[in-house]
Amino acid sequence: MKKSVVFVFLCLFFSSFIGEKNYRYIKNDIFGKSEHIEYVVSFGFLNAGSARVDVSNKHFLLNNRICYKIDVLGRTTGIGGGIVRVEDTWRTYLDTAAFVSHRSFRHVEEGSYRREELTDFNHVTKKGVMKFEEYGEKDPVSKRKKGKKDFIIPDNVQDMVSGYYYLRTLNFDKMKMDEIVIVSGMLEDKNYDLKIKYKGKDVIRTKFGKINAHKIVPIMPENQMFSGENSVRFWVSDDKNRVPVRVEADMFIGKIVVELKNYAHLKHKFNFK
Repeated sequence: MKKSVVFVFLCLFFSSFIGEKNYRYIKNDIFGKSEHIEYVVSFGFLNAGSARVDVSNKHFLLNNRICYKIDVLGRTTGIGGGIVRVEDTWRTYLDTAAFVSHRSFRHVEEGSYRREELTDFNHVTKKGVMKFEEYGEKDPVSKRKKGKKDFIIPDNVQDMVSGYYYLRTLNFDKMKMDEIVIVSGMLEDKNYDLKIKYKGKDVIRTKFGKINAHKIVPIMPENQMFSGENSVRFWVSDDKNRVPVRVEADMFIGKIVVELKNYAHLKHKFNFK
């Protein structure tokens, strides 16, 4: 037992030096291990689904770097009205110092479609490797599509989950109205630049009370899901947590609203009024 403890300590010690020059450093006083956040998803007056975000209660070591393991689970309730059954799991292993992902995992169930995907990122060599399998719910094994792709990654690229946590480290108090932040992102093996526009301060009503919030708007490219460039709006708590407390999305099938339902093990207290 003592030998294993010494080994883990040495790994953590040397990981703080290996490859240090190849990584940025971002101070994190926003969240810690075991953070738990729940959301309820509404479509009109109907409860359309739920989402949960969990940070593991222990650290992991990937690419000789200390990481958080973060899981995002989302599901719909199958209410119909154009809402497809969804039960997805998204996972990232987030560098605790550089706030980039070293490994990304997705398990997707959307209607009859299934996909499992594992991507490893090497931010020193600037290379990524994605392995995936996709199929329909009733497809035989012989018809399942499997693949592996190698690709080049840009500096400090984010997957969807790590990008969410990176945004929480930004100091919105220092931003000007309509200031744009660009985040280098990746979905599957494709790179994209996500532009986030800061829209000032607001007050949001939650089940726990009112809370001051920063409003941010992702600039959405033309697509078949969302209606217009400013179709998605986030309100992030104006406190040390910087947790999204409300999200609105104008979709072609109608308006989706995501609201804070529950939380536990936050690093700081919420400032509800």
